[in-house]
Amino acid sequence: MHETNIKDQPPIDYQALVNEVLSAAEVYRGHGDLPAYIPALAQVDPKKLGIALALADGTTYVAGDADEPFSIQSISTIFTLSVALGHVGAAMWNHVGREPAGSPFNALVQLEEEKGKPRNPLTNAGAIVVCDQLIGRDTADEAVEEILAFLRERSADDGVSISEHVAMSESKAGSLNRSLAHFLASFGNLQNPVEDVLSVYFRQCAIAMSCRQIARAALYLAFDGTDPVSRQEVCLPSRSRRINALMLTSGHYDNSGDVAFRVGLPGKSGSGGGILATVPGVGAVAVWSPGLNSARTSLAGLVALEKLVERTSWSVFV
Repeated sequence: MHETNIKDQPPIDYQALVNEVLSAAEVYRGHGDLPAYIPALAQVDPKKLGIALALADGTTYVAGDADEPFSIQSISTIFTLSVALGHVGAAMWNHVGREPAGSPFNALVQLEEEKGKPRNPLTNAGAIVVCDQLIGRDTADEAVEEILAFLRERSADDGVSISEHVAMSESKAGSLNRSLAHFLASFGNLQNPVEDVLSVYFRQCAIAMSCRQIARAALYLAFDGTDPVSRQEVCLPSRSRRINALMLTSGHYDNSGDVAFRVGLPGKSGSGGGILATVPGVGAVAVWSPGLNSARTSLAGLVALEKLVERTSWSVFV
């Protein structure tokens, strides 16, 4: 999306916009399925629905349940990847690819066929590799603290925390992820013990944040790696663009292509019902509704993003 397109648009009443988008998605409130494979998430109220839009000056417009923390699940991989790339740089791509998976996000067969190198860092196996790289020579606890510190700074909110209840539920239901991690280790693609790496992975997925916090935290990705409020360079511009590219091509499980077709913005879904989307040069959006479609993306949340783009023409393809 080019800046000239934004300048040519008439002024937007952003509060009216988020109210209208939430209203348009209201008919889908409570629809979809809760992720029964994670018992703690299966207990969430399916009728929750919220949206937050953070802009370059830090102003955030919200509607609905936008200030209620929820389990961000694999939305966390975007932030962990940002931190890990700051440590290892391009060496990350020796361990994980950059291609759309073309198969379920937790596929074992593909990982075996491709000799333990995940297709991209947004699959479960890829996210586990990123956690391993983040640990490096430190401890699992230090890696988790680094992720939390990053999110607290980016969201300007020290209240960001981990739900220990969700983390425990993740671990107890984590047999498939343990299988993925052992596959990775068998091919020499983990440098730390499997349970240490998984302890980071389960806890990062169990981070609880609100739509408001997520949208504010992701602003740097909408502005070439620089937080537009603090002017701090969070990551290199080239790195920010590449993370956005991965979000566009691989950020929504098995319906990434459909989301790109319908929304046209880089984004990342989480099985907790959240979706993050970045609008280059404008800001970041977070939506939350726990009911998921068949590809484990929020049903009402996806409709909300689609309506947002319809009303603003925000798209990387404009």
